[in-house]
Amino acid sequence: MEVTTPASSSYGHQFTWTDYTFFGGMLAMSTIIGIYFGFFGKKQNTASEYLMGGKRMHAIPIAASQVACQISATTLLAVPADIYKFGANYMWLSVSTLLVSIAVYKIYLPVFYNLQLTSIYEYLQMRFDRKMRILSSFLTIVSMLVFCPVAIYIPSLAFAQVSGVNVMLVASVTSIICVFYTTVGGLKAVVWTDTFQFVVMVITFSIVFVMGLSSVGGFASVVDRSIAGRRFEVLDFSFDPTLRDSFSALIIGGTAQWIAFTGTNQAVLQKYLSVPTFKDARSALVIYTICISIIHVFAVFMGLLVYAKYWNCDPLASNQISRIEQLLPHFVMEVAGSLPGLPGVFIAGVFSAGLSSLSACLNAISGVIYEDFVSHFLSKSTSQQRISNVLKVIVAGMGIVCTLLVFILDNVKGIFPFYIGLMAVATGPLLGIFTMGLLVPFVNSKGAFYGGIFSMIVIGWIALQNQWYQSHGLNDEFLKPISTDGCYNSSFDISNTSQVERPIFLYRISFWFYALIGAVVSMACGFVISCFTGHDKAPVPKKLLSPIVHGFLSRASSKDSVEPEKIPLNSF
Repeated sequence: MEVTTPASSSYGHQFTWTDYTFFGGMLAMSTIIGIYFGFFGKKQNTASEYLMGGKRMHAIPIAASQVACQISATTLLAVPADIYKFGANYMWLSVSTLLVSIAVYKIYLPVFYNLQLTSIYEYLQMRFDRKMRILSSFLTIVSMLVFCPVAIYIPSLAFAQVSGVNVMLVASVTSIICVFYTTVGGLKAVVWTDTFQFVVMVITFSIVFVMGLSSVGGFASVVDRSIAGRRFEVLDFSFDPTLRDSFSALIIGGTAQWIAFTGTNQAVLQKYLSVPTFKDARSALVIYTICISIIHVFAVFMGLLVYAKYWNCDPLASNQISRIEQLLPHFVMEVAGSLPGLPGVFIAGVFSAGLSSLSACLNAISGVIYEDFVSHFLSKSTSQQRISNVLKVIVAGMGIVCTLLVFILDNVKGIFPFYIGLMAVATGPLLGIFTMGLLVPFVNSKGAFYGGIFSMIVIGWIALQNQWYQSHGLNDEFLKPISTDGCYNSSFDISNTSQVERPIFLYRISFWFYALIGAVVSMACGFVISCFTGHDKAPVPKKLLSPIVHGFLSRASSKDSVEPEKIPLNSF
């Protein structure tokens, strides 16, 4: 895309001291919560207290924390921008969320809750062997090192757009604050700051949405302009896997991806394990499902609302913004910039999403690194206080690493598909490994290990090739039409000048399918290798298998059955 004439004007509103006050207040409140739980609440001087809140957390704040963690700034900023460019098919993800929650409740959560593990990768050592646990922990750390920089970079980009402050300076300062309150406050600080930040998010985006509707003439105008601009073409049920955002990509691929994000994710499951009973965990999961589905739909309509505002004057083509991720902040400054403090509240809401995701990620990654790597070098007589201190050092160290990785993202084109694609390199194989372990008793450690390795190589190669082609205009064929006819100066060149040869089918597959491909490759290899190498041990204890396969097991394993009163199988 080449802009031949610069835009003559942009929004006239800038950040004021009132906006900075609201934004600073959100950061201050998050810090105060961390200080309270770190120094004045119940001391975080044991691993259980630090990582799981002493298993006394309540379902509602856990659910709010899960939503705040999963709905990062990527969803709030990158998704509406993606819908503006490619249309509203993302809304089908709200349907897949229901399927995901049922699968998590029936297959994954019962086993992990009964085992009460600090790191869910301990399960893989129990089910397979030590090297399987190390591989999965490594994949998880990789996925978190992809996720955390994105979680903080996108809100920093939004802040830089509306305030003019350097994006890397913003990312560095806010990351340090988040690392501080996560380090000193542990899981309780993470959960309660997430809950506070979730409330900020809901209030902020609700106000912006209402003001945006008023600025474009109401909901009917949004729908009419979206239909006319081909943004509302959601009833195409094609199963072509090369379509970027098809029905099948979101329902099939999106379901697999979100199962990987929730059913085999340390940051998510660690919170479910912090409640006192399985009934509480189920309640938190139900609340999470309802809220996350609503937010997916809301993100779609936010994207359509932005299109209704700029249907005849695209801000990117007219050089009013430099990156598509800046679209929503630009919109907010136009429709709400004249209201003192609201832009500051909006940016606070965006940063709330980013910080909640980053804090949960850091808390979870400390548990993984400690349990699966560091703990083996400590003596059994090591005090709980020292263990707690080690966990805090890990959080601080990984926070610094994630902050440094933010600098790489400044050169990435299209944060949303980049983030989904690279996450799948780790989450796809992990989904296959855990699913094999929980559902297929005959799969052995060799099958799971080499299946995971091969899957990681395959999906990594596909993702990297696809990202290269995307950077050269691969997905431009899916772009919806834009216009600059309504701009003050409409002499802009919006033609697509990028040239790229059409890649082979494998590299054109939608990034929504990556996690599914990774899981299928991992499981297929695991099955084949296990068939040729035999069983590790027989039978596999029932407590290591999902309750849905217990009826198919031989009588020989009945002595190891899980306690039925803890897991009500038909109570979802």
